[in-house]
Amino acid sequence: MTKNLSVCLTPLLIPLYKVEDHVVVIIDIFRATSSICYGIENGAEAIIPVSEVEECEAYRQKDASYLLAAERNGEVVNGFDFGNSPFSYTAEKVNGKTVVLTTTNGTQGLHLSRSAKTIVIGSFLNLTALCTWLKTQNESILLVCAGWKNNFNLEDTLFAGAVVDQLKDNDFKLDDPAIAAYDLYQAGKNDINDYLKKTSHSERLKKLGIEKDIKFCLQIDITMAIPVLDGEKLIKLQ
Repeated sequence: MTKNLSVCLTPLLIPLYKVEDHVVVIIDIFRATSSICYGIENGAEAIIPVSEVEECEAYRQKDASYLLAAERNGEVVNGFDFGNSPFSYTAEKVNGKTVVLTTTNGTQGLHLSRSAKTIVIGSFLNLTALCTWLKTQNESILLVCAGWKNNFNLEDTLFAGAVVDQLKDNDFKLDDPAIAAYDLYQAGKNDINDYLKKTSHSERLKKLGIEKDIKFCLQIDITMAIPVLDGEKLIKLQ
C-alpha cells in the first residue's frame, strides 16, 4: 500500500482530499493546537472543540463545571473564562476539567476533517511524540493547516514541514505542498522564533501585547501528550 503524506495549506482545500482515507493532524500553532496540547498534558479531562461562540455558550447550561474558552481575532470573547492563550491551560486551571473551546481558525479545520480515520492535534510542543506515533500508523497522513481566515499562513506550514522532515524517510509519497512545507522548514529551522517574526499573525499578536504566547508556542518537545478526537471530545491518546 502506498502511504501518502500530504499537506493541506488551508481548511478551504480540505474538500480536495479524501479525508476518510487519512489520519489527520490539525495544526494551529498560534495558538489553538499549542494550547490544546498543553492543556491535555496538564491533566485536562477533555477539550471539546466547537465552531461557534454560541455553541460554546450553550455548554454552560449542560454542565456548570465546564470551562468555556472563546477567542476571536486573537482576543478573549467577553463573558468567557479564557481564550486560547497557552498560559490559560496550566495544571492549576485545567487539571480534571473539561474545556469547551472555539477559535477563529483551529476548530474549523477539525470539523471539516471529521470523516478521517483518526484526528490528532499537533504543535511544536509535542512534535517528537506526535511524529513517533505517526510512524507507527500504516496509513496515509494529511497535515491540515488552520491558516488565517481560510488563507495560507507561514507558521502552520512551517510546522507541517517539521513533521515531513521527521517522516519523509518512512516510505511516504509526498505531495507538492508537503515538499514546499519541508523546504520552508529547512529555511527556518535553525531559528524558528526569528524566522516567524515576519509572519502576519505574529504581528497581530504583538499588537495585542502577547509576544510571550508566541515564544511559548515555539518551544519544541515540552509535552508528550497527543490529543486525539474521541466522539466530540479531544482526550489524551493512550
